[in-house]
Amino acid sequence: MVKLSVGDIKLFAGSGCPALAQRIADYIGIPLSPWDIVEFPNENLLVRLSGSVRGKDVYIIQSHSRPVHRNIMELLIAIDCMKRDSVGRVTAVVPYMAYSQSDKKVEPRVPITARLLADMIEVAGADRWMTIDLHAGQIQGFYKIPGDSLTASHILMDYLNEKHLDGVVVTPDLGYAKQGRNAAARLDLPLAFVEKRRVGNTRERQALSIIGSVANKDVIIVDDLVDTAGSIEQAVNLVKSQGARDVYIAFTHPVLSDPAVTRLRNLPIKEIITTDTLPIPPEKILPNMTVLTVAKLLGEVILRSHEGRSVGELFNE
Repeated sequence: MVKLSVGDIKLFAGSGCPALAQRIADYIGIPLSPWDIVEFPNENLLVRLSGSVRGKDVYIIQSHSRPVHRNIMELLIAIDCMKRDSVGRVTAVVPYMAYSQSDKKVEPRVPITARLLADMIEVAGADRWMTIDLHAGQIQGFYKIPGDSLTASHILMDYLNEKHLDGVVVTPDLGYAKQGRNAAARLDLPLAFVEKRRVGNTRERQALSIIGSVANKDVIIVDDLVDTAGSIEQAVNLVKSQGARDVYIAFTHPVLSDPAVTRLRNLPIKEIITTDTLPIPPEKILPNMTVLTVAKLLGEVILRSHEGRSVGELFNE
């Protein structure tokens, strides 16, 4: 437990990740502040505070889990509620940020929804934001307010380091090359890439080959999230066809949209390693799945932000 040097901090748990919020509160050593979140029969939401936040340093912990749009609106309404009670500062702590894959126009006549979401959080009145492993780093530039874009990679890699694997780190596509390189460096292992190409004139991409060698080695496939597990399925089958031994997959955000769990269950994977940025329903937890918590990471960054200390020092930056 960490002892606070000042006492004007308040933590609120949204509906998107209540268990993680409690773990963060336990790490910091203060209780979650009470409030009421009411959903009316017409699906409108009301956030009602149980006590004043005037002049306080408030952190709203809300992941964009399912139902995604309800949880986004809940966060926005909660921020507005805080501002109207004269909060000193309000920070949106969003372990998993929705729409982070919609960061640019990939074809004509489509939106950039990650920018829209950033605008909405700012207009609602947030003074700061905090998230983990954005799918696209440039989303940080969509915000005019300061924020902390964190990574859970060191949590995943420290866990894997304890296994002392004789292996190779593999990224499921070239777009994750930089993050894969950082993971390989932390594990002191070589790096390989899955090469993908589009199929005809469609948006579908197919894994064709591996840049690097995986034969007779354990393979650690790293990514920021797993949604339907289509890319992971292709990557696992490809490395196994190239002579890989045990296959591990490590990713931060367990989105796990259908048919992800079915795909993961049927794949020859030794261990699935992820985090609690999103709550995982019991029916989606597989026997070979390990869920690591990001509570200490977020709790420490919240403390440092509250006390005006460097967050970069936490990562030797």
